Amino acid sequence: MALRVVVVDDSGFFRRRIVEILNADIGIEVVGTAANGLEGIEVVKRLNPDVVTMDIEMPVMDGITAVRRIMAESPRPVLMFSTLTTEGAKATLDALDAGAMDFLPKRFSEIAKDEDAAKVMLRRRVRALARTRHQALSRPVTRERLSTQEPEPMAAARRAPVSAIPLHALRAVLIGTSTGGPVALQEVLKVLPKSFPLPIILVQHMPASFTPAFAERLNNLCQIEVREAVSGDVLKPGCALLAPGGQQMVLEGGAQTRVRIQDNPPGTIYKPSVDITFHSAVAALKSQVLAVVLTGMGADGREGTRALQGQGAHVWAQDAASSVVFGMPAAVIEAGLADHVLALKDVGPALVKGFC
Repeated sequence: MALRVVVVDDSGFFRRRIVEILNADIGIEVVGTAANGLEGIEVVKRLNPDVVTMDIEMPVMDGITAVRRIMAESPRPVLMFSTLTTEGAKATLDALDAGAMDFLPKRFSEIAKDEDAAKVMLRRRVRALARTRHQALSRPVTRERLSTQEPEPMAAARRAPVSAIPLHALRAVLIGTSTGGPVALQEVLKVLPKSFPLPIILVQHMPASFTPAFAERLNNLCQIEVREAVSGDVLKPGCALLAPGGQQMVLEGGAQTRVRIQDNPPGTIYKPSVDITFHSAVAALKSQVLAVVLTGMGADGREGTRALQGQGAHVWAQDAASSVVFGMPAAVIEAGLADHVLALKDVGPALVKGFC
């Protein structure tokens, strides 16, 4: 049975384009369209799609308000289309806070180097989000829902209780994430006290124009300092450095561990890449790190985690029940690399308990 999609956008041209791209996949069917948020809410209620694509700026009702209403009244995965501007970034982050699961740029040239690759990416995102509907969105998406304990299908992956891991001996916390990451990182970091004794490295799949706004938002929400990393930054306690979008962040050892921002190696898919940052930590920090892999599509972070664990580093992964997309953490768990599998609500408190 084909996945059912509703497309909401005030541009008739863009609606037709998205419909054409999605309907070209035999496994996807666009069952309805809407020209504004209010109309979109009604179409979603009537047609019960698996996924909704949503513009942000629309007449009558904007996309953020529409997402908030949909998630309250008939929750399901929503993919936002955004402009890659500072204002577009802020609006998209607001939409994610409202309950949207993922976003893509409206200009397809900003998604991939060629049109065909962009089309494939859009269809892949829609398919991935559709898979979450019956598992992650069987109830409304709220902070309370994310905190609910559910049976963990990979519970056997737990190898040691958190209390048994010598967290006090570590030098840094590394966190990698993708789809669902902006909200997940807020949940984790906002509970950390200003006096948190370790530096934190954050790698979130995100465009270059979005990471400054995201770092600013996290800094305003959190007690610890959060900012976008620049080359030469020294890792320091109570400070989280966010990898800039479109580039790679590597760690360099020495008297002080520093960050270096570099261009992407040929063939790099993720910009920034969790694997690249984690691999660099092997030489810079060796076993004295905790690597945390949160919600995200794909398997970025698995090989970097494998390299870190080979040096004796500790690894946590987010569980299926609280992940928006159980891809990245599942890859780590299935590879036997996770020392502990945690619900999102437990990650921040476990860090506080272990280090403070």
